[in-house]
This record gives sequence, C-alpha cells and structure tokens, in this order.
Amino acid sequence: MLRAMSSYVYIKKRLHPGLLDNMVRGGAQAIEIFAARGHFNYHEKEHIKELGGWFKSEKIEFHSVHSPIYMSNDFRSGGQAVNIIDADKRMRIDAMDEIKRAIEVAEYAPFRYLVQHIGRSDEYDDPRKFENALSGIEHLRAFARPLGVSLLLENIPNDLSTPERLRELIRLLRYEDLGVCFDVGHAHLMSSVHQAFGVLEDRIRSTHVHDNRRDKDSHLWPGDGTIDWDQTMQSLRAAKHAPAVLLEIEGEEGIDLRGRMAAAFEKLEAAGVAVE
Repeated sequence: MLRAMSSYVYIKKRLHPGLLDNMVRGGAQAIEIFAARGHFNYHEKEHIKELGGWFKSEKIEFHSVHSPIYMSNDFRSGGQAVNIIDADKRMRIDAMDEIKRAIEVAEYAPFRYLVQHIGRSDEYDDPRKFENALSGIEHLRAFARPLGVSLLLENIPNDLSTPERLRELIRLLRYEDLGVCFDVGHAHLMSSVHQAFGVLEDRIRSTHVHDNRRDKDSHLWPGDGTIDWDQTMQSLRAAKHAPAVLLEIEGEEGIDLRGRMAAAFEKLEAAGVAVE
C-alpha cells in the first residue's frame, strides 16, 4: 500500500519543510496538504515555491491538496465558509474563486488530486443545492484539468455527501476522471465503512483514514476508536484502483508523531491479512 499522510496533523502551525521531513520520517511516501491559509498560504507564491522545492528535492509524491473550507486565515476561527453550493450566488462565486487559487498551486508545485467537499457538515439536501453541486464540480474540473489535477469528492456527514448522493452526482456528470476520496471515519459515523465502500468502490482514488467512536468526527489514530480495521483494510485492498492509505489525524502537542505514524502504518498493513 502507498503510505500517505495529511498535513492536517499540523493544521495549527504554518507548514514548512521541517514538518514535511517529520512526516517522511514517520513513513509517509506521499503527502496531502490541507489548504487553510494560516497553515498553507496558497495565495503566497513564496510559500508555494518553498514547499514545491521540497517535494522536488526530496522526491516525495505531492499526492493531493484538500480544498479550502474557510476563507479565514485561521482554520479554527470558522467565519465565512468556502461552500460551492451556497444559496447566495455571490458566496458561490467567492468560493469557486478561492478554490481556484488552491488549484493554481499546481503551476508551481504539481499535485495529483484536489479533495473537494460538497457543502458544510450540516448541509441538508435540496434540489437547488444539488444543481449547484453539479455546476460547481463541472466548473472546477474544467479549471483543474489543464493543470493536471483531478477532482475527488469526499463523503462527509451531510445529506448531499452520502455515498448514494455522491454516486448520483458522478453518474449525472459522466466524467471518468471524477473520483472519490473515501473518508473511513466519516463512513463509520454516517452508516458503516462496509456499506459506504460498497456504493463507492469503483470510484475510490484516495482515502482519509482515521478512527472515531461514532459519537463525533474525532480524527483519532486507527485503533483508538471502534472501526473494524481488519474489514476496512480487506475492502481497501480489494478496491479497483488501489488507493493511497492516507492518515488524516487530529494533531496533539507533544506527541511522538513519527512513532505514532510508523505504528499506524504497521497496524494497517497487518490488518485484514489472512494468516495461513
């Protein structure tokens, strides 16, 4: 399996090569960068070039960028959401412009996938929002493709991002390159990992791997919650496109990140392997 890590573990810090080095020492072969401007300022060319130069020199795969969620520089402050299905057209336009800035990172630091949310975590289903999702995804895909970036839709805990609704979006858009980032923790919260995987299996291109106890979106290390990792890893190994196993973990001060990463990757590689 391709061992991958999200910079979300460092979301409270400005991302720099030393933090990327630490993820590699923990076993990461590929990295996803979370586009929160206080963490990774995708509006700042010098920051982009600094990180792009690191990927080039270290020959580590720049796997993906997580699309921005808030306009604010401070990820934790909330504020105006980057929401491509907002009821207000002006807000949708602002959201699309912000996401495009994140996609443009590929001009200086090429990456493979943009992971995109459909709506906020509390979004309810509505025909107009669904239409906004269709047009928004179509527009972002057209912008991203010339830069070598493919879109991945993420299953998140809202009514428009269930596996079934994502499947319907993909069916209607009819783009073979439009895929899914399969979030294991979100699937566990929403229905079950097994059920969600069955719906999305042939479109899964990457993952977000984290655990929870089905009470909140905790982003725990695998094994610290209640997910059945044997079954989960059996499913991921059976996936048509062999997605990266990408840890998206809530950071903690003072944690031995390299040790926890190495242990998590070993646990996941051992999970679901039949003993002869």
